This record gives sequence, structure tokens and C-alpha cells, in this order.
Amino acid sequence: MLILKLLFRNALRHRLRTYLTILGLTIAILAFGLLRTIVDAWYAGVEASSANRLITRNSISLIYPLPLSYLDKIKQVEGVEQVSFGNWFGGVYISEKNFFANFAIDSKTYLDIVPEFVVKPDQKQDFLKDRKAAVAGVKLAERFGWKIGDQITLKGTIFPGNWDFVLKAIYKGRDRTTDETQFFFHWDYLNETVKQVEPLRADEVGFYIIKIKDPNMAAEVSERVDAQFRNSLAETLTETEKAFQMSFVTMTEAIMTAIQLVSFVIIIIIMAVMANTMAMSVRERMGEYAIFKTMGFGWLHIAILIFGESIVITALGCIAGIALTFPAAQMFSSQLGAYFPIFNVKTQTIYLDILAAFIVAVISAVIPTYRAMSVSIVDALRRIG
Repeated sequence: MLILKLLFRNALRHRLRTYLTILGLTIAILAFGLLRTIVDAWYAGVEASSANRLITRNSISLIYPLPLSYLDKIKQVEGVEQVSFGNWFGGVYISEKNFFANFAIDSKTYLDIVPEFVVKPDQKQDFLKDRKAAVAGVKLAERFGWKIGDQITLKGTIFPGNWDFVLKAIYKGRDRTTDETQFFFHWDYLNETVKQVEPLRADEVGFYIIKIKDPNMAAEVSERVDAQFRNSLAETLTETEKAFQMSFVTMTEAIMTAIQLVSFVIIIIIMAVMANTMAMSVRERMGEYAIFKTMGFGWLHIAILIFGESIVITALGCIAGIALTFPAAQMFSSQLGAYFPIFNVKTQTIYLDILAAFIVAVISAVIPTYRAMSVSIVDALRRIG
């Protein structure tokens, strides 16, 4: 207890310098934690992917559709348990800035294959009964103040026109990694309307989602599905849901790598600041350490004082930075929810914050400790300032 009190007194002897250093550490840990959270949010879709689901799309590109007639053939493939399908709708709510993911889905099967979207049974029945019904995630509903029974109009971009829906259900995520900002409606409603306006685009789907019996057979089932449509007018590419999500993430891999590098550069910069603080602190107290030596205290005692002071200052900055990370992440989530629907500070990020702070504390104290231990008593007592 006495040594801890001494460490705090040493750390706060030059209050302004210590407070500014703690402030710098707080900002660095906060920035480091937020940047790591952004990286985690970008990969959230990959981590939330199910091992027993496959995605089948056009082998050329996702923007090219597949015939609805493929459905029955996929169902017959060995290892397939259930199949559903959907279309990326790309609708806009009021204005382009109100971006969110919206899909036309096979309502009879889609929600069964994706059980992480939890819908109340009565709301699910209401959704299935109404041709113009829609389902929205709870975060999306909160964002726009939607309630059950509200009429929602989306302006089509891929499918032109104004599309009217009635909100019949609001889903919640089963897990923290579940995206609660999506919007779903009946594919039948989309297809029937397209038949009247653009008959050539009718009976087409954007992707098939396949539930398989054994996740270990994902590669084999994928090959069997694609073999069904080889040399056809619309060949397919089937991959695991995780691989499908990764295909989008890899498009911005360079950006994510840059963000990760910046997060580590921040730690290196604050390490230099902390090292400078400790160097000045030790230089000012060199005479005191010389007196300790004359009283019989060894190098271990001096090292404990210097390393302890460094750890105390860094720990205070680390605690403040971690405490501010959560409200800052909440603010980011509210502002950037359309782009980062899952923006949670992971436990792993907190551990990284603590590890980074500890590394900064230790490295910053190494050289000052060496100087304090290596200088002779006479030279140390001769120093002024």
C-alpha cells in the first residue's frame, strides 16, 4: 500500500505534465479502440455467417439474375436440406441518404433458413397473409420511428416506381452479431408487378440461399449444385455464406489494412510521448535515486519505482480511454448505422487496449530505468535540474 501511494505521488509531482500525458493516452486508447471496432464492424457479416448455409449466384456477377426454374433442381441435390431465394431490391426511403439493405424474399422459406432473425409468431403470420407486408429490423424501425401497421413507400432504383408496403413484423437479432437494420418483403409481390411492367425480367432471382445437412460437406454440395447448371445460359457459383460475405470485404481490404496500420501507429506515437514524460521525470529525480543507492537500495527498487510510475500514468489513461470508448461507439453507431449496422465494442478490443497500454508503459520506462541504474552516485548528485 505504501509503495502504491509513493508511485501515485511520484506520478503527480509534476501535475500539468502528468495530466497532459494522461489526456494523450486517453485519446490514443480511445482512437485505437474505435479503429479496432470499425475493423470488427466491417467483418461482422463474415463472423455472423452460418456454417450450414450456402449462397448460389450467377457465376459472372451478383448483378446478373438466375432463373426461378433452378429452385427445383437445387432441392434435388444430395446434401441439400432446404432452399430459399431473394432479390436485392435497392429501394430508397424518402431520399438517397436513408440507405439500408432491402430484399424481396421467398417469405415461406427464407425466415426458416435464417433463424437468427427472430420474429414473433403472430407478426410472422400477419406478414405471410398480406401481399404488401414487410418485415424490418428493430434498429431500422427505431431509426425511422416505424411501428406495426405503418405504410412505408420505397422508391425503386433497380425496379423503377414507388413501392408501397405495410409494416407487419419487426425482427430482433438472436445474437449480438445479427444485423437488425434490414428490410424484407414478399418476392411474389415484386414478381407480379414486374410481370406487368417488364415481362422479360419476371421469374428471376438474385440469389439462392441453401441450408445443408452437414457443414463438413459444404464444398461437395457446392460442386454438385454448380455441376447442375454447367454449360447453361446462366452458370452458377455456389460458396459458403462466409466466403460470400468475404467477397464484399476483400473489395476494401486495402482500406481495412490501412485502418489497422493507423491504429498501431497511434500507439507508437503515444509511446514516444510517454517515453519523453518518463525521461524528464527520471532526469529530475536523478539525485533522489542516487540517495536511494547510498542508503543501500539496489537496482530492483529503483526499477520498481520507475516502472511503477510509468504503469500508474498509463493505467489512468487506459481506464479513461476504455470508459470513453463505449459512449463514443454508441455515438458512431447512431451516426453510421447504415454503413456499420453491427457496431459493438468487443471484449477482445478491451484486451487489446490493456495490452497496448501495458506495452507502452513497459517500453517507455526501459531507457530511463537503465540511465538511472547506470549513472554513478557522484554524477547523479552533481546533476542540477
